Amino acid sequence: MKDNKKVRLGMSDRMSDLILVIISICLILIVAYPLYYIAIASVSNPYDVYAGKTFLLPSGFSLKGYSAVFADNSIYTGYFNSIKYTVIGTIFSVVMLYITAFPLAQEDLPGRKFISLFFIITMYFGGGLIPTYLVVKETGLIGNMWALFIPGGVSVSNMILVRNYFQHSIPHELVEAAQIDGCDKLKVFLKIIIPLSMPIMSVMVVFSMVAYWNDWFTALIYLPKPEMAPLPLVLRNILIKSSASATQASTISGGYAELNKLTEMIKFASIVVAAAPMLIIYPFVQKYFEKGMMAGAVKG
Repeated sequence: MKDNKKVRLGMSDRMSDLILVIISICLILIVAYPLYYIAIASVSNPYDVYAGKTFLLPSGFSLKGYSAVFADNSIYTGYFNSIKYTVIGTIFSVVMLYITAFPLAQEDLPGRKFISLFFIITMYFGGGLIPTYLVVKETGLIGNMWALFIPGGVSVSNMILVRNYFQHSIPHELVEAAQIDGCDKLKVFLKIIIPLSMPIMSVMVVFSMVAYWNDWFTALIYLPKPEMAPLPLVLRNILIKSSASATQASTISGGYAELNKLTEMIKFASIVVAAAPMLIIYPFVQKYFEKGMMAGAVKG
């Protein structure tokens, strides 16, 4: 009887594992296929794409979309600007998150609940685009790259995750032992909190990197000089110019069709060009995500 029960339990476990594997594969396909589709569409004839001929393999292979994107010299300046803004913005945001979350994680902080409430209110209510623009303008940040970082330097939702991590994932006894040994709060922060919070820091780094890399609207508002445009804004401008050229060529026999075809290829190529760096970096930090997110999501 016991052997039969073990066999049934073993078969049940294997069946459960099989079902979970099938579900996981389906989820992976749902997530990965759009990325794959964009990649093959960027090297296919756009008319074949719209006709549904590129479900699994490219059709009418062509690199004209990529050639048109990289033929514009501003693409290289955009890449450089995006890398610069992403690196500086990520460092700035993570530092701001840490120096904000650490004090709020201290139960002896005077007015802790009021300060936390003040931050939470900003998640639901804001001044809007025009008041924010006027504030940035009056502070003299128009045309300065710091306009990309300072107005939104602290993401409150991310700050709450980091604060919860400090409260629930770092042993309080370790902090107390350090204080007994003579460490003040600054030394505790530098020598204990930071080294032990690398998982949540990795999560915040990735969140900030993706946000700054994909941000084009803030640059459109605050950075009027073309040479300061980040990559997404440069790609947007290339696509707009291509669309305008196609429209102007509508009166030319055969010209509109070819330029419209090129415009569609540029759309797909731009998505790949903009997304590729983050897709390459993400696998190297993905292993920290589960630990950091689960620990930072504990209710405090």
